Order: sequence, then C-alpha cells, then structure tokens
Amino acid sequence: MPAHPASPPPPPAQSATLAAGTRTLRRAIGFWGGSAIMVGIIIGSGIFRTPPAIAQHLDSPAFILSLWVMGGVLALLGALTYAEMACMYPESGGVYVFIREGYGKAAAFIFGWTYMLITKPMAAAGIAVVFGEHLNRLLGTSIDPPVLTCAVIIALTAINARGVTLGAGVAIVLTALKAAALVAIVILAAALGRLSLGSLEPATPSVSVLPALVPVMAAILWTYDGWSDVGAIAGEVKDPQRTLPRIYLGGAAAVTVLYVLVNIAYFALVPLPEMRGTDTVAPLVAERLLGAAGATIVIAIVVVSTLGSTHGSILTGARVTFAQARDGLIFKFLGAVSPRGTPAVALWTQCALSCAAALWLRDFSRLADGFVFSMWIFYGLAGSAIFILRFRRPGATRPYRCWGYPIVPAVFVLSAAGMTIASIAQSPRDTLPWLGVLVAGWPVYFVWTALVRRGAPAA
Repeated sequence: MPAHPASPPPPPAQSATLAAGTRTLRRAIGFWGGSAIMVGIIIGSGIFRTPPAIAQHLDSPAFILSLWVMGGVLALLGALTYAEMACMYPESGGVYVFIREGYGKAAAFIFGWTYMLITKPMAAAGIAVVFGEHLNRLLGTSIDPPVLTCAVIIALTAINARGVTLGAGVAIVLTALKAAALVAIVILAAALGRLSLGSLEPATPSVSVLPALVPVMAAILWTYDGWSDVGAIAGEVKDPQRTLPRIYLGGAAAVTVLYVLVNIAYFALVPLPEMRGTDTVAPLVAERLLGAAGATIVIAIVVVSTLGSTHGSILTGARVTFAQARDGLIFKFLGAVSPRGTPAVALWTQCALSCAAALWLRDFSRLADGFVFSMWIFYGLAGSAIFILRFRRPGATRPYRCWGYPIVPAVFVLSAAGMTIASIAQSPRDTLPWLGVLVAGWPVYFVWTALVRRGAPAA
C-alpha cells in the first residue's frame, strides 16, 4: 500500500487539530481528564465479569494471575509504542492516525470502516449490556438488558454531544468512584486478614492449558482494553507532547497493579470451583467482606463502573469516525463540528450503530470476543507503524521516543499477531465473519475513491 505523504506534527502551542473545516475540536482536556477517560474505559465490565469465565478454563490461581500480569505488560508495551506516535501526530483519531501515517489511506479506510461498523459499536454495547443486567439486579426489575443498553447509550451520547469539558468532567467523577471501590475491596480484604497469597498456590493441572489460552487471553485483553483510546482524543488534549505520554504510561501501569491486587482478593475470598458457578464475582467478594449489604453495594459499583466505561468509550470512539471524515475517507457530514465544539454527527451515528449491535447480538461474550479479535489485528498493525515511521521519517520531531525501541514495539506487535493467528486457528467459524467485514473494506475503499474522483460523496 502506498505510504501516506509525510506531514510534520503540529507545534505544541497549536490550539486545534490539523483537521480542515470551518470548525475544529477544542483542546480542553488536561492530564486528569485524559487519565480519567483512559482509566474509565479500561475499568468497565471486565474486572467483574471475566474472572468467572476464566475460571471455567483454568484451575490454577497462580497461573491465572500470571496471565493477568501478562495482559498488563502487553498494555504497557502498547502504551509505550503508541505514545511516541501520538506525540508526533497529536490529532484526533489515535490508531486510525498511526495506520494512516504508516501504511496510507487504504489501510486507514479499512480500519475506519471496521471500527465504525463493528469494533466500537460492539465495545460500547458489550459494556452497556453488563450495565443493564446489574441495574436490573440492583432495582429488582426485569427490563430487557439490550433495551436498557440502548437507553444508557443514548443518554451518554447526549452528554458527550453537549461538550468535551462536560464529558471529561463526568469521566473524572465516574472513574474516581469505581477506582476507589476496587481499591476499597483490596484494602478491606487486607485489613480483615483475608488477603492471603496462600490462595495462589499452584494446583495440579486437571485441564489442558493450551486450548484455554485463546479464550482466557481474549477475556483478559478485553478487560484491559481502553489503554489505546486516549490517542483518539489527542486532538483535544492540552499540551499533548507533554501530557499524552504521562496519560498513556501512568494509566496502563496503575490499572495493571490494581487488577493484579483485585484478583488476589478474589482468589482469597472465592475459591475457583465456586467462582465457576457465578456470572460475576464481585458481589460474592463484598458479601464475605461486608455481609448481605456488601453484595448490593458492589452491584451498585458495577453499575457505576460500566456506566463510566460506556461513557468513555462513546467519547473516544466517535473521534475516529470524525478523523476519517476529515480526511475525505468517509461521508463529510460525519466530520462536522457542532457549535459546542464536539463531533456531534459522528457521536449520534455511533450511537445508532451501538444500539443495533446490542439488539442484534444481545450477548456479552459474543460482543467481547468479536471486539477483541478485530481490534487486536489493528493494534498490531498500528504498533508496527512505528518501525515504518522511524525508517521513512528519521528526521521528524519526536517529543517522546519509545523506551526500549525496537524490542518493546516488536514484542507488542508479535503478541498481537500471535493472538490473531491463534484465534483463527481455534475458532475459524467465529472469526471468519469479522474477517469478512474487514476484507470487504478493501473493495469498498476503491469504490469510495472512484466516487470521490467523480465528486459524488465528497460534494
């Protein structure tokens, strides 16, 4: 694929993104707002929902914990890699921008096509489905979870459409609440003498490990996902060359430590055989720490957590479609900026697609698995762009240079490739439909460019 023409990064003092148009997105997000958005997306439904699913596949707490550490390391390696490119191109779009600059417009179109139609709608819907399930449990109602999912997606889209400052403020509040709740679980377990490393003693394996690695790592990577999303709002971050690396690295490291500690608390309070019999582990943990009221408290925490993660996912996701539209690689109206300085049209389009995903798939596991498989293909592709940019643009300004280059990005890219290959080998029937949509983006790109040359969609 042809390389995208070199474009120098904007100066640090620039107050708007490089996107053309009558309006641009405002740089209104600082370190705490950006960190809250990133951490808020990461800490969503996964840390409550995936441990029982993982327990179905493996029977050694120590081995499971090592996989959680591995997932955190992969997120940190990705953050180190992406931070360099985000500082070179502090534009809204994140992974889309890295692929565009490394591989050209065709690859960027295919990513944007897949991201808009599949990846982000499944991510937002998957998190919100868990919100709906737990809200029913909290209120004692039986409203169809996908219907609740659509309602919360619409409400949060309306908040984000009103302004990025409001969106970042909501993210700070929700992230602080759920991070504090997870920390409280760890502290309370330790204070009551229930946080014991004895629960991590290796068990004699009774199941085959290799077939379990793909579904287990898919669940863990889903739980860590969100570490890359701060790049999507780079065009709205203040002083991006200084702020973005701190957000990427600090957020990924903090969440990794928190997840490892929370899992130790889970294993200490809920044995694996018992964990397999539930769909969410946190209420059991809280009940054993605080009594009957504890379960209700944690269900409320899950509701707040998934609400915050859905909010952050909505905020960042629309920025990719916005960037693609500003590049002329999708309908121009999706790149419109409202008088409030938000990509309102892209936000509401994403809202409609997310609701469709929730109503169509209706199942958390299918939503999560489809997201992880499709997204990690592009994570690896975007990560490998750092090698191309170092080779083709050696003199470009790099306010931040990836620590451990080339080993760090190489390990990250190879890990992403390995996950993709293993997923296809283990479940071709489940992965081929997602691959089909991805591959379909290639001929659609050429149809699109032909129409643009004739002046049809770009008019």
